[in-house]
Amino acid sequence: MASSRIIVGVIACIVAAGAIAAVAVTWRSPIAVIEPPAPQSFDPALVRRGRDLAAIGNCGDCHTLRGAKDFAGGFPVPTPFGTIYSSNITPDAETGIGRWSEAAFRRAMRSGVDRDGRHLYPTFPYDHFINVSDEDGRALYAYLMTRQPVHARPRANELPFPLDQRFLIAGWKLLFLHRAAYQPDATQSAEWNRGFYLVEGLAHCGACHTPRNALGAERKSAQYAGGEAEHWHAYAINGQSPAPVPWNADALFAYLRNGWHPDHGVARGPMAQVVSNLSSVPESEIRAIAAYMAGVFGAPTPDRKRRADEVLTQARSASPPPDDATPGASIYAAACAGCHEADRPPPYGGVNLRLSTAISSPDARNAANTVLSGVGPVEGERSPIMPGFAASMDDRQIAALLSYLRARFSNAPAWSGVEKTVADARGGQALFLQTSAGPTSAPTDPAQRGKP
Repeated sequence: MASSRIIVGVIACIVAAGAIAAVAVTWRSPIAVIEPPAPQSFDPALVRRGRDLAAIGNCGDCHTLRGAKDFAGGFPVPTPFGTIYSSNITPDAETGIGRWSEAAFRRAMRSGVDRDGRHLYPTFPYDHFINVSDEDGRALYAYLMTRQPVHARPRANELPFPLDQRFLIAGWKLLFLHRAAYQPDATQSAEWNRGFYLVEGLAHCGACHTPRNALGAERKSAQYAGGEAEHWHAYAINGQSPAPVPWNADALFAYLRNGWHPDHGVARGPMAQVVSNLSSVPESEIRAIAAYMAGVFGAPTPDRKRRADEVLTQARSASPPPDDATPGASIYAAACAGCHEADRPPPYGGVNLRLSTAISSPDARNAANTVLSGVGPVEGERSPIMPGFAASMDDRQIAALLSYLRARFSNAPAWSGVEKTVADARGGQALFLQTSAGPTSAPTDPAQRGKP
């Protein structure tokens, strides 16, 4: 009898200890509210710096729903676990962050915990923002707190039980939120180190371009090996890049600054939003990102360089099209060849498809998305343009066209399941266009766009 009581007591102690440990791991105290600070209380230079940082972090596109006010939240982020809606980060006192102190804002950025002490879902990439410096965090806070307050309460997240229980995120953080602050590499240049800080921190490039594990965390062993972003395939941006011509720092700078490069194609989907934002930040920041990422891609091997030279030679030669009577060839001749083989400069000349990463990619999704939705002009640039064919071609016709493009302009194996890819892309593009802020929603006020 006594031994039974001892066993029961031990079990009770274990349960109590486990409960205490769980509370200690998951509980975070609220941070006191403040009166919303007056916009004029912030140094204008600090606000301008915060504007550039917000553009680098792509904050507006993730926190702005198409047709809604800037930074008012409600943008749906699809995940394998359900849909999460972004929060209102305007300085509204009730539905935004107007009563957040800078300390509360910094905790959210670095620890993924809001002012009330609730754990934030890692669709907000605090696993990258943990590297943002105090100075840059202060500038971001100043910028956001001087935006127009918007009273808007985003929709509730659509997650099944128990994933809708936020205390579970604490366990995710124990596994995947690494608290090591950014440290510069003394063996590298100041420009490279600046790029390292931006890419691994605020720009959070790996959030899209790195594959994720079963728990939704980035697979660090496959960093930059390709991922998913809003129904688009985010290409591998390391040595596994499918680009027919290897990237270098100059090409990366031109692409990130202008949204396209003749040897690589045009930024589309979420990447178009990224480069639209980057067009407003200082050139030095883009060069730093390009310098760092050129190192991530690495120098091409002799064989890779030889194959790239062959592709460039083929792209520059005016060889006649092969004799091909397939439906895809006929569609290409009627709808595409007039621009893509006209040897005209942009905007009326199409990108040479032998140089297209979309055509050489192992995934047909981006090529399908581009044919469906087309390519819009980049403001202020003589960039390629292209009409979308979603309304004029059915899935079978687009699949035939894509299969032809793959066979003619790439040396890679044929894609499988192309018609299903097109059907999925059509549905995904419709949702993307309905919800995305898109380039047209970017602030038009020169003071907000960062234009001189």
